[in-house]
Amino acid sequence: MTQEHRRAQQHRRAQESPGRVRAGRRGGELAVRVLVAAALAVDAYVHLDLAPAMQLAAPGGVGGGTLFRIQAGAAVVAALFLLVTGSRLGYALAALVALSALVPVLLYSLVNVPALGPIPSLYDPTWYPAKVASVVAETVAVVLAVLGMAWTGRGRPARLRDA
Repeated sequence: MTQEHRRAQQHRRAQESPGRVRAGRRGGELAVRVLVAAALAVDAYVHLDLAPAMQLAAPGGVGGGTLFRIQAGAAVVAALFLLVTGSRLGYALAALVALSALVPVLLYSLVNVPALGPIPSLYDPTWYPAKVASVVAETVAVVLAVLGMAWTGRGRPARLRDA
């Protein structure tokens, strides 16, 4: 069987069942969208849970607790925006929010960064279950959000792209 013949067969199959192909793509994109939102939900939960302990470094000012609460709020907003729109912008926002948590946790685990203005040093070289869960969730969110961006196409919501 020649390569040209194989291509013709694949094209014929795609023409016979375009709804099934679109439904499969839509279902796959929806699964990725839900997984990204779930990973961001884990990130938000961990940050809210750890916020009180992280505030101890600067009880009266901008401390880790304040930053953790902001991060949790951003994760919730990004997850909801992605779930509602399914757009490339939603995936980009999700990736940026996840990266904004992943990069600092890795940096502050490996490097003793001094206080930056009102932000105290958040150096924490220990790895505990909540921190690991957060890093795993953030990594999953970044990877799947990039995949979702590629999947959704240029700036169009998934529900419109496949219609």
